[in-house]
Amino acid sequence: MASTLENFIHSLDPRALPRVLQIQSGIYFQGSIYEMFGNECCLSTGEVIKVTGFKINKLIASICENNEDSQFSAKVELPLNFPGLYKVVADKTPYISIEEITKKVAIGSTRFGHPCFYSSEDIKLANLTIKQGEQINFNSVEEVNGTMAVNCGVVRNNQSHSFTLPLSQEGKFYECEDDQIYTLKEIAEWKIPRCRNRIVKLSNTLHTWDSSNPLPDNFDGCLILTPVYEVQAVMKFRKDIVHILSDLDVEVKDITDCYDTSSFLQPLSLEDVFERTSKEFPMIAEVMEGPLGRQKPYNLLHIGKEIVIYKKYQATRVLASEIRSDSPKRHFLIPMTYKGKFKRRPREFPTAYDLEIARSEREQLHVVATKAFDSPHTELFSVSVGDQFLVQQRQTSEVLYEGRKKVIDVLACEQILSDTYKEVLLPMYMEGGFVEVIHDKKQYQLSEICKEFRLPFNVKVSVRDLSVKEDVLAAVPGLQLEEEITDSYLLISSASSPVESWEIPVYRLNMSVHLLSKDVQAVLPPMTKTTVEEISEEEYYMVRRFENQTLHPPPRPPKKPAALAPKPVSAVSKQVISDVLQATKRWSEQTAG
Repeated sequence: MASTLENFIHSLDPRALPRVLQIQSGIYFQGSIYEMFGNECCLSTGEVIKVTGFKINKLIASICENNEDSQFSAKVELPLNFPGLYKVVADKTPYISIEEITKKVAIGSTRFGHPCFYSSEDIKLANLTIKQGEQINFNSVEEVNGTMAVNCGVVRNNQSHSFTLPLSQEGKFYECEDDQIYTLKEIAEWKIPRCRNRIVKLSNTLHTWDSSNPLPDNFDGCLILTPVYEVQAVMKFRKDIVHILSDLDVEVKDITDCYDTSSFLQPLSLEDVFERTSKEFPMIAEVMEGPLGRQKPYNLLHIGKEIVIYKKYQATRVLASEIRSDSPKRHFLIPMTYKGKFKRRPREFPTAYDLEIARSEREQLHVVATKAFDSPHTELFSVSVGDQFLVQQRQTSEVLYEGRKKVIDVLACEQILSDTYKEVLLPMYMEGGFVEVIHDKKQYQLSEICKEFRLPFNVKVSVRDLSVKEDVLAAVPGLQLEEEITDSYLLISSASSPVESWEIPVYRLNMSVHLLSKDVQAVLPPMTKTTVEEISEEEYYMVRRFENQTLHPPPRPPKKPAALAPKPVSAVSKQVISDVLQATKRWSEQTAG
């Protein structure tokens, strides 16, 4: 039975791919040419295409100024990179079975693929009863004793209890409230159920939208999101991939069951290739859809190019960001094989807690105060601008607070005076400001920094990487090396002239290939080239988001009612203090420019 392309895609289970469709009718006449994303294809009546994938291309948002119960008015089109962080409003319409949830809700191994539901009534299992309204975490779908089921879990008294629910389990299952915030792209990929819309509420914006903002000024209401899909398809006798938007006025018929799908090429994404077993490598593939970019190797991966994929593996990168006081900052992933050298740049620390985190056994941390702080406790030190300290260690101290003795965390330091040192204690919650004094003039390789120092760490390229034509890091005035990450890569080379091999990222490169039945001439890859990868703000956000739990200083107790008089700047401050403060000021001005 024929249906519109839009209805077919909205109801299609991705697990049922690929599907062969025949064009039944539409606005496209016999032999008409349709162009989308630079690809031309003929969508004449009777044409057969194989749908190999689909993803949300954009969102149609209905605007509600107040809350989700109010009337939705104007509709606007939002691209997936539209800035902002959003909270998902729980769907009030129940699911009638576990099978319906698995068909309509994304459940996967990633951190986004663990939706939570509750049942409107108790569910009695063999050795566990799930109570009405209790939050159930859906973790994965797999076969258990010959029956498809969902691996689930509940948390009781900080203890996790695991169990399975068969797809045949019926009832009324409601979405739980979600207190996380997401980008629009994350919502599109993971939080919009099949055949349903999604209501979201704007939490806060990430940055200013360059184009005209389609949302009302100071908007803080709700949006009901309706997806428009980009359909990826293959046509007979063609070696490239065509892309069609699902809202085109075209009727289609599913003829998969009576058609030989092997007559089409089978495109594979880099993720598909990475999921192959290690024994299947090396392999030869032809590029069906290549990435954009002028830098090697991306400029070599054009449509029709034959490549050798030698192996898949995990590799370490250092995530780094440009140091500047304004935004947007540039972000980079630096391979450990980077051959440039770095010199240290002063770090800035907003609290005493940050000094404790940065402290290392390798060298004593020397800082200058850039902001005054008046301690509410006589037992602890009050800081003036220009005070110099050598950071010692974290400890506890007893202070008098509201007539009672209280033990709090403090940071032991040595204050540097003109001809001596004075032991002082700084409260760990201290909201001050410090800048590091650098005595180390050595030039470091990236691997040395990661081995000898604790990240984040501020540097500047002192010797550029001479092994590459253009070192993008050399022009950056300052870099903060934030953390080491592990990412997935494929090692490739040209099949026709394998002079060098390249690492390409699996999850940040939009590229499709199809495998060729050719033998690999050279099993061992040629010399491997690695490049510094500049990533977008969105990619940076995705990389950083869950890498480490953000560390926060302990909460600060209330101040004493009586404010203490500010302490004057020490008269024994040396010229170096003035130099450091001036250098910090100049550094801020340079990076803002």
